[in-house]
Amino acid sequence: MKLNGKIILVALLAILAFTALYYSFKTETQNETATPATSDEFAALPASQALNLPGLTDLQGQPAALETNKLVFLNLWATWCGPCNTEMPSIQALYEKYKSHPKMAFYIVSDEDAGTVQPFIERKGYQLPFYRFAGNYPAELNGNAIPRTYLLRDGKVIAQEVGAVRWDDPQVVTFIEEQLKTL
Repeated sequence: MKLNGKIILVALLAILAFTALYYSFKTETQNETATPATSDEFAALPASQALNLPGLTDLQGQPAALETNKLVFLNLWATWCGPCNTEMPSIQALYEKYKSHPKMAFYIVSDEDAGTVQPFIERKGYQLPFYRFAGNYPAELNGNAIPRTYLLRDGKVIAQEVGAVRWDDPQVVTFIEEQLKTL
């Protein structure tokens, strides 16, 4: 009887190990295949209704609001999120390219407090406009995965991506340029 118990235990452990490996591989494969969205993919997104988003606060607690009449780059992220950390250098590069553009605004938003975010961005050397939502997390952006990035125009989502993206990719830049020309 003791032998049967050991066999069952070994079989259960093997099944558990296989399941863990399967989901680990599946997650890694999904992250590795994340590619920049193309202009064609962005253009195919149907028009949406305007989002009703709460105000924002910067890391010093000062109120801020999403700008209107601009192309808005809204990225939802967290310091603990591996894919978020993967794409952040390309967001920094995109920001450097457009930070002075009068028709573009960037909002990098986390639900973590400033005591967590500030040391992270200082350590990494990011010079991005970081914020938090001032109110509850907006239901319109309800999703179970980050990073999530939205391009908004007049408060409406014109493009969105879930997962790590190379935001400084030429196809993405071309899409942004096309949008800026029509503002």
